[in-house]
Amino acid sequence: MYPILFRLNSLAIYAYGFFIAVGFLSGLALAIRGARKEGIPFERVIDLFFYTVLSAVIGSRALFVLINFPIYRGNLLQMFKLWEGGLVFYGGLLLAVGVTLGYMKWHQLPLWKWADLFSPPIALGLFFGRIGCFLAGCCYGKETFLPWGVFFKDPNSLARLNVSLHPTQLYEAAGCLGLFFFLRWKENKKAFDGQIFWLFLLVYAILRFFVETVRDDPRGSLLHGLLSTSQGIGIFLGILSLFMLSYLRRKQGK
Repeated sequence: MYPILFRLNSLAIYAYGFFIAVGFLSGLALAIRGARKEGIPFERVIDLFFYTVLSAVIGSRALFVLINFPIYRGNLLQMFKLWEGGLVFYGGLLLAVGVTLGYMKWHQLPLWKWADLFSPPIALGLFFGRIGCFLAGCCYGKETFLPWGVFFKDPNSLARLNVSLHPTQLYEAAGCLGLFFFLRWKENKKAFDGQIFWLFLLVYAILRFFVETVRDDPRGSLLHGLLSTSQGIGIFLGILSLFMLSYLRRKQGK
């Protein structure tokens, strides 16, 4: 598609990095708006959002590099070129959750209420991120003869060129946008703190599992190729989400 959106003299503006930035700013604006309604201090939102996003980017890139290390073995500096594509959401999620838990404990903040607040912004950020993936050509799909198959022709694209492929990036983008609207609707009907966060993880795990079945980019495997790395993590998170939804409902007595 368009891995490079445009150039400013010798500076190339990459689609992937641009849409990651759009997702970040959109999520931040949404989180600030939600925090105001909840009476949460602006400074705390900015701090936590910064640490969460920073740890998410580091974790996402680290897992991607780990899965695809043979690509980077000959040129380790290549792993720092985030703007060209190559993040695994689950890697970022795991590190961001750890950092967030530490931050919340240090400042004695209500964990699940804040987790609910940040879940819709993350879903919205994922939507924009997958648009960036589509334009960059990363996270591409398997070959298909379906009428909505897409062809990547730009030599800078990370996808296979001149072959009809499943637009897996758009599948997930559409799913994440739908998830965002679902979570926003559910916020007004929330039965207990933590419900929005664990619903987000549950629905995303299901969405990602099925999208993975038609992806064809190198992304690691488990059980001798039966599952991709993300499918394995997704199964674990899906089961954990069901448990936590039941546990928190009983604990909070609603």
